Order: sequence, then C-alpha cells, then structure tokens
Amino acid sequence: MTATQNDTPITPLEERLVDLIKLKGPISIADYMTDALGHPHEGYYMRQTPIGADGDFTTAPEISQVFGELIGLWLVEAWQSMGSPESFNLIELGPGRGTLMVDILRAARLRPGFARAAQVWLVETSGLLRLEQQKRLKETEVSPLWADDFGDIPPAPSLIVANEFFDCLPIHQFERVKTGWRERMVGLDESGTRLAFTLDPTPAAPEYNLPAITESEIGDIFEVSPTSLEFTGTICRTLKENGGHALIIDYGHMERGFGDTLQAVKDHAYWPPLLSPGHADITAHVDFEALSKVAIENGINAHGPVTQGRFLDRLGLALRVEALCKGQPEDKANEIRAGATRIAASNAMGEIFKVLSYSSPNLPTPAGLET
Repeated sequence: MTATQNDTPITPLEERLVDLIKLKGPISIADYMTDALGHPHEGYYMRQTPIGADGDFTTAPEISQVFGELIGLWLVEAWQSMGSPESFNLIELGPGRGTLMVDILRAARLRPGFARAAQVWLVETSGLLRLEQQKRLKETEVSPLWADDFGDIPPAPSLIVANEFFDCLPIHQFERVKTGWRERMVGLDESGTRLAFTLDPTPAAPEYNLPAITESEIGDIFEVSPTSLEFTGTICRTLKENGGHALIIDYGHMERGFGDTLQAVKDHAYWPPLLSPGHADITAHVDFEALSKVAIENGINAHGPVTQGRFLDRLGLALRVEALCKGQPEDKANEIRAGATRIAASNAMGEIFKVLSYSSPNLPTPAGLET
C-alpha cells in the first residue's frame, strides 16, 4: 500500500516547515532537501544511520567487497600516474559507514607506499555516521581526519572519491507552462497543515539557463543543481592547482533531458518525497553532462561518463570475483557472484549508475574510462 498523508503522522521537521511556509510562503525544493537531509536536529542524516539492511537503502560497497577493492586498485594506479607523491590527500565525500574506504585500503596494500603517503580525509557532517566510520577504520593502517566541508581540507595533490554523494545535493525543479518556465516549490495543501507541491507564479530566473520554450512542451519538468555545479567547480580547481584525480559514481543520466527524478526511499522502498521529512532519504538523478561541462570550463580533463557495469568490467571484475570464490563453499561463492552481478548487471545497478573522472591536465586517462 502506498503511504499517504492521511495515515502518516506529521514529523517534527514537517511541523517546522509548515510553520515556516505559513509565515514566509513556499520554499524551493532545494531548500526543502537541505532541511530534510541536513537539519542539525531533525535532518535525515543527523538522526540515524541510514545504510544497510537495518537502514533505508544500501550501496554498492555494502553489497559487494569487490566494488571497493577495484576502486582501491584504480586509486593506486591513479597515484602512480601522479608520480607516486610521498604525501597526498585521499578524500572520500559522503563516506557512509566507512565500508568503501576500508575496502580501498585493503586492496591498496599491494603497494604499501600508497597508505604511507596518504592522508585520509572523510567529508562527513553526520555525527552518527562518523562514529560508524571510526569503528571500521580503527583497524586500518591510516589515521583518518574528518572535515565538515571540502574547503576545510589543506591543499595537496589529491585523489577524490564520491560514491552516491551528488545524488543527495539539492536540486531546483522547473515546470513548463504556457507562458514559459515556473519553479516548482514546496507549499501547503488545501488544509494548510501538510506539505504539497505548488508553482511559483513569477517567471524563472534567467541564471538557471533553462531550455528554450521551443525546445520543450507544456508539462515538461527540468531539473538543475547549482550546488552540484559549484561543488564540482571547487573540486576541479583543487585538481588544477594541486594535481590529482577525482572519481564520481552515482545514478543519473549521461545527457541532459526532461523528467522528474526527485525521489525518496524508506525501509528499502520508494516513499513520497514530501512525506515524513527527516525520516526518509531524498535524492535526485545526477546530470553527468552538466558535471562534465564544469571540468571543461575549469581547464581540466573529464573522462566518461561510462556505465558502472562497463567500468567495473574493465577493471577486472570477473577475475576478482573468481579469485574470491576459489576455495569457498558453494553457498558463499554464490553469494559473492550474486553481489557482483547486482553491482554490475545492466538490469540492476550496472546501467543506471554512471562513472565520471576528472584529472589535472598533465595526467593520463585513468583506467576504465578509455574511449
């Protein structure tokens, strides 16, 4: 049964937002996402550990250790392409429970100099998730540091990983009406007590660079994420000034287009985006074409995007899976193969998830992203 406002209690955050909207009027979807995910007291990531079987969703590193191990080997090769610097920043954006970083470091032991040279930085604002990360990284050979903001990390040659990070950054939505584009906002329903979508009556601001009226039809939805573009620009400038690579993995589309991709997940099932803010994860598809353009504008190289399945296959997914299965009981081997299939198959995560890499201008194309 689909959850509705009639059978779902109002959350403390929704009550706050309703009062705010009554006082000041509708808010943008971007502002709604920011509060729903990151409110200091009632935000989704501040009040619970959301990842895993007991959470609301799972990620590729939690499904298969092969994912993180292949990323680890990719990072070692990327480090070597930089001349194996004796000191560099290994940065993960939105590191979840720390599972990916643990797998990265385990695979990187093939080149002991990598971990010795790495200063691991985890960009994380959730205190609960930081505790999870500390537990998992305690037994590794590194002494990680945490940052609330990417800009807090001291400049150095860098390797940056962002797995399912950009999908959580806030978006603005616009709807095409007869006279042009209007921003889709979060207002109140007819009762004035619950959240509902509404349209801003004023024309959309020109800085959003929306498609021309002649390129769209009435009812089309178009999404933009200025926050994502600004964050990407910061990453690109870091790589240009200090050298290095960045690896972005997320679900989204290779080319810009129309469509409503705002979605929420609760208890591993889809959930209405405006229902129970603070108690459900809210995301939107990543616009990889827009992220690629930011790299070009900042004078660095963008490689990809390619599908996650193709990327992992090129890195040797099949060989690593069979190596892990060797000597294992049949049920364990089947479990390993099933996890690998889930992260790479075209009918699972392999097609909808894309991989994009940034590299400073003097560095070669990284593995798995060759044209």
